[in-house]
Amino acid sequence: MAALCYSLPSLTLKPSPLNPKPYPNIPFLSHPKPNLRLPKKPTTTITRMSLNPTPATDRLISVAAYSLPFFNSLQYGRYLFIQYPQLGILFDPILPFLSLYKSVPYASFVAFFALYLGVVRNPSFSHYVRFNSMQAVTLDVLLVVPLLLTRIFNPGRVGLGFKVMVWGHTGVFVFSCLCFVYGVVSSILGRTPYLPFVADAAGRQI
Repeated sequence: MAALCYSLPSLTLKPSPLNPKPYPNIPFLSHPKPNLRLPKKPTTTITRMSLNPTPATDRLISVAAYSLPFFNSLQYGRYLFIQYPQLGILFDPILPFLSLYKSVPYASFVAFFALYLGVVRNPSFSHYVRFNSMQAVTLDVLLVVPLLLTRIFNPGRVGLGFKVMVWGHTGVFVFSCLCFVYGVVSSILGRTPYLPFVADAAGRQI
């Protein structure tokens, strides 16, 4: 039996040209390369913001537009100035502009129609200028309401009615000053201010 085993030729597997691997069908002898997937590097997209600054002329016109309701609201602050005279110091820088405004006959009506017809209804101006001008015009129209109420009810010079009128006029003046500061600062920065009770009405007209 031993002689029979030695007489058998030794079998060696040689690679063939068609199958270069010596062990094609023996799975435990073939060592396939592991399929390792490396994590992809995160791609970063850089988005460039397009800066579209508001032109200086648009800012200047918007600042001038908010001056109209502010100048017309100064009459509501007379009771506040009588009670606190120190507040007049804050308005000293605008006195030259106010004097120039008052020197023009019917300045309030001229400025109102010039702003409404010349700017708001003029499509050659940008939407930014027209919207700010419309807010100023709408606020100027609302400032007429307290005067009409005062003339209709005639609260007199004493009593509860007079106190209510003083409080109302002072509140209107403070509100107008805040709108003026907010509108002017936003216009200088090139941003669009949205005045309370005014922005929605102005937006529907543009």
